[in-house]
This record gives sequence, structure tokens and C-alpha cells, in this order.
Amino acid sequence: MKNMKREIIKIDEELCNGCGLCIPNCHEGALRIIDGKARLISDLMCDGLGACIGHCPQGAIEIETREAAPYDEILVIKDMVKKGKNTVVAHLCHLKDYNEMEFVRQGVQWMSENQDAYDFDLQEVKQIVHNYKSENKNSKKEEEKKPQMKSSLLMSQPQGGCGSGCPGSQNVSFDNPVDPMPQNVSTAAPSALRQWPVQMHLLNPNAPFLKNADLLVAADCVAFSLGNFHSDFLPGKVLAIACPKLDSQQQAYIDKLIMMIDEARINTITVMIMEVPCCGGLLRLIQEACLEASRKVPVKAITVSIKGEILDESWI
Repeated sequence: MKNMKREIIKIDEELCNGCGLCIPNCHEGALRIIDGKARLISDLMCDGLGACIGHCPQGAIEIETREAAPYDEILVIKDMVKKGKNTVVAHLCHLKDYNEMEFVRQGVQWMSENQDAYDFDLQEVKQIVHNYKSENKNSKKEEEKKPQMKSSLLMSQPQGGCGSGCPGSQNVSFDNPVDPMPQNVSTAAPSALRQWPVQMHLLNPNAPFLKNADLLVAADCVAFSLGNFHSDFLPGKVLAIACPKLDSQQQAYIDKLIMMIDEARINTITVMIMEVPCCGGLLRLIQEACLEASRKVPVKAITVSIKGEILDESWI
């Protein structure tokens, strides 16, 4: 296959710390973590649209123009169908985001002609993709303009200093800026928790308290880092906690969130994550659930520093 000049991703291995956040956001499967670094394993499968860029907290990924084998949608979709309906939908919606409708057409046509290669309903996939509304105005320029999350924790580390380890596991000490309360002053504060259980695996998506509720999905560490969690963020909300790094069976989280959106008809979702890279996986789970759900709900993302500061708060 003859090479041609086209846009394709480039990874700076000095900056890459192997956190893996780019991997699930490369819907084409062109990236893998190998020897503790993100690697581009196939020119043929990289579409050059850069969806992975905004998910790299180290700024290690960029787009360059160079000689590369032409992108091959047929090769990609053959691999996608093995991973199931949700992966195929995410891939096709990703292409639609960037107005690559010819690649969408090629992928759908191949699936129409090879229905024995997968076990899901093609018509359902087509309907989801047809109804999907792009949120980035069909422009990879918009994706590239998104601010990279450069936390104080990550920026304070020397390049390459943490090898393939996750920055979220690094030992960090800092002085607590809060003066201790006088002994004669009560430190008791009322809890704003409205329900039990709170762990995502234990939550029943059909629980009465979820009906038409405002849902707060918080990473496990958030409430311990944020001193005003109960007073400023939890009131009036139903709480679910999860750890995107340590929890298993995370597909169950996506399934439950879909039920909460479609059946419990929750009003809004607020997701609170820590600044460390691995915590971004929680936001990704919610985004996947919102993509699969038939209803649309507003989602607010809040990023908390390890010192208990709000680094970012925005609707997505």
C-alpha cells in the first residue's frame, strides 16, 4: 500500500507517563501501552482526528503531517465489531464528530455485507449514530483548543521522572493550610447524605430516591480531599462513589448509569474527580453512558486538586 502525506498523531515519549487515558479515547484501536509508554501501533488505523489529544494530561500527543499509510476504515471496522456494539457506536460517532461521513458510510456498508461477523443489531447501531448530535462542531480545531489539564502535581515532577507509574500513586507531602480548631469549639457538622448505599456497585438504579434526582458521581478520594464536600457539593443530590482505577466490572457502572438516565430519569449528573490522570476514567464512563442512553441529561465536571482546591468546574 502506497504511503501518502496525511495528518497522524505523534507521541513524545519523554512526556508520556503511560497513564493510559488516551487508549479508550482512540476508538480505532491504533494506540497501545507497550513498555510503559503509549505507542501508535498502526498508521492504517489512526484517523488523525486527534480525539486522544484532549485526554492526555501530560500534553504528550500532537498531530503532525507526514508520510503514512492511508487510513483504512474497513480494516478498523473489522476489528471494532469483535469488541461489541458499544465500541462500534463510539467509533462511528467519533467519525461523525469530525464530519467523516464517508468513513461512516464505509463502516456501515461493510457491516451490512458481513452480518455474520458480529452478534448485535445493526439497525440499532445505525439509529443511535443517526440520532447522535455532535458536540464539537465537526472541527478537530475545537478539540485541539480544549485546555489540557496541567495539574500542579504533574507539572512539579521532572519529565520522565515517574517512569511507567501512575502519578496518582506518587507520594506527596504538603502542609495543611487550615489552622486546627480551638478545643472548646465543636467541629461537628451535619451530614448532607440523603441515601444509602453510596457505592456504585451497591446502588440499585431503580431505587426510589433516584427518581428525577440530581446525581453526584464522585471519585472515592474527593470527599477526603475536599473539606467542604458535604456543605457545598452534596446538598440536594443523590450520591454515587466509584474508583476508576481500582474498581472492577466497570461496564456494570455504564449499564447502571444508562438505567438511571432512561428509567429513573435523573435530571442532571455532576461528576467530581481528582486531578490525577487515572481519575479521568470516571468521566469517560459517564460520557459513554450518556452516549448510549436514549435521553440527554446535562453533565457538569468538577476537578479537585490533591490539596482540596477546585481546579476546574464546567458543563460538558
